[in-house]
Amino acid sequence: MGLLSEKNKEVLLGPLSANNPVVVQMLGICSALAVTSKLEPAIVMGISVTAVVAFANVIISLMRNTIPNRIRIIVQLVVVAALVTIVSEVLKAFAYDVNKQLSVFVGLIITNCILMEAFALGNGPWESFLDGIGNGLGYAIILIIVGFFRELLGSGTLLGFQVIPQAFYDLGYVNNGLMILPPMALIVIAVIIWVHRAKNKELQEN
Repeated sequence: MGLLSEKNKEVLLGPLSANNPVVVQMLGICSALAVTSKLEPAIVMGISVTAVVAFANVIISLMRNTIPNRIRIIVQLVVVAALVTIVSEVLKAFAYDVNKQLSVFVGLIITNCILMEAFALGNGPWESFLDGIGNGLGYAIILIIVGFFRELLGSGTLLGFQVIPQAFYDLGYVNNGLMILPPMALIVIAVIIWVHRAKNKELQEN
């Protein structure tokens, strides 16, 4: 079996759209509300979750035949907690300002339900790694879309740089302050879900 067989491609690409963890499985929405008022923390959070999910999947897959079923969740939490600690320390060392913006939400990656899926318990390390990358990127894509629109419309900036020309403000344009409030993240995600399901008729309930 090739490293990117049809099955592995589905494992990697499925979570990007057809089986997206946020808009289809409804996982990880709480953190999506909390870290998307700006684009930069949304990108960093997405990368962090992708790294944690991918490597947690590999470790759990390697250990899957030695983990008693009754302590499966405990082992998963220990693995994830160790990886989250490493990610947190790396952010403190190399992206301290962003780490402060993310605040406690880096630590709360541990509670992200995406990490609790059982795929790695029934598949090999490579397939589990691809599943982790796919789910992490699927999660990150939604965060980046939400962060993009919230920062652009709420602050007129992207990654801290002014995007909307000053001439627009001179003509009376005003930033939409509601966009940087948490409820607007929920509304933006709801719009994404609506658009996604409109394009994927098979996801609509009968």
